[in-house]
Amino acid sequence: MRNSTRAIAGLLMAGAMLGGPALAAEHEVRMLDRGEAGMMVFEPSLLRIAPGDSLRFRASNPGHNAESIPAMAPEGAPLFKGRMNEEITVTFDRPGIYGIQCKPHYGMGMVGLVVVGEGEAARANLEQARAASHPTRARERFQRMFQGLGD
Repeated sequence: MRNSTRAIAGLLMAGAMLGGPALAAEHEVRMLDRGEAGMMVFEPSLLRIAPGDSLRFRASNPGHNAESIPAMAPEGAPLFKGRMNEEITVTFDRPGIYGIQCKPHYGMGMVGLVVVGEGEAARANLEQARAASHPTRARERFQRMFQGLGD
């Protein structure tokens, strides 16, 4: 009995070291007409996740989508684009900073920021993401999110 417990513990430890999919988490982001931060928001709008984690974007109110902002994605990261009113799940495997937008409400500031990983790897494209051009309300919301990073 004792040997089998050790064997199971060893397998779990090996899986943790390899970062297998069993350890990945799924987080939910709601697309809302009105949330705690105001009108037309992703909630939460700023997330820190581990590589391999997934985000499920749920259209809590109709008329929204979730898609990447190409100028705010790490080099070589796959981009995504959900259809209107579509609930999509996106897995983030590459460390870095990702900008997210609701295309029809981008000009109203419906944006989000996802930080994947920790340390230097997570900040590899920080300056590129900060330098991206946005409509006024989106730019203001991103500025607050970048301040929330504490970098």
